[in-house]
Amino acid sequence: MYTVTLWEFAALAAASILVGFSKTAVSGANTVSLAIFAAVLPARESTGVLLPLLIVGDVLAVGTYRRHAHWGTLLRLFPAVAVGVVVGTVFMLWAGDAEVRTSIGAILLLMAGVTLWRRRAAARAAAPEVPAADAADAADGAGARLKAGSYGVLGGFTTMVANAGGPVMSLYLLSAGFRKLGFLGTSAWFFLIVNVAKVPFSVSLGLIDGRSLLLDALLALFVLPGAYIGKACVDRINQKLFERLVIAATVLGGLQLLLR
Repeated sequence: MYTVTLWEFAALAAASILVGFSKTAVSGANTVSLAIFAAVLPARESTGVLLPLLIVGDVLAVGTYRRHAHWGTLLRLFPAVAVGVVVGTVFMLWAGDAEVRTSIGAILLLMAGVTLWRRRAAARAAAPEVPAADAADAADGAGARLKAGSYGVLGGFTTMVANAGGPVMSLYLLSAGFRKLGFLGTSAWFFLIVNVAKVPFSVSLGLIDGRSLLLDALLALFVLPGAYIGKACVDRINQKLFERLVIAATVLGGLQLLLR
């Protein structure tokens, strides 16, 4: 097993609680967990430890929000995500810890900036609100397909390289107008499918092995209370606060990766 001090294990346990919370309440908040894991463990290897914990959180999230997924959006994203995962796998063959942190941190900050710009532009236009499912079904033009493709490739790349696809997909779903339950249901199914599909790639890269799974067996116990806390809190978070928390978590995670 990885050699960690008591305080380092406590930090990993807190990050695991946050994984569960992010899966059932504020998607994108697990970028903070990503940064903690990368700080305590070698950054490259930390992705292999974190992935099974994310899958545990995904299973819990799907069990909670499975009825609220918008499958049209998922099917639109998956082909581009597959491309991003392949590109991320190739990148991981040669990238070191510094390259991983810098690349992902820069992408997260860029996507947060783009989302804030789009939200201000939409507010100035004062367009009427459209339900998320209707908006997604109507968004079949070339521009919408290009946006889904670009976010999908970025999401696949970032999730493969550092398990940081959550903020990218969160920003995409926010830009598409998803409300809380649709956002969480669509995100839950998306990451369960994508993270399970990533396992063979991570094993082939040597990121998941017996040593990492032993640590996961202990840390998985902390994901469960985090998911419960998130489920209890989600109905108390209004939509504007929810969106601000997602964007704030994205910025915080990006800065932590760049400044470490």
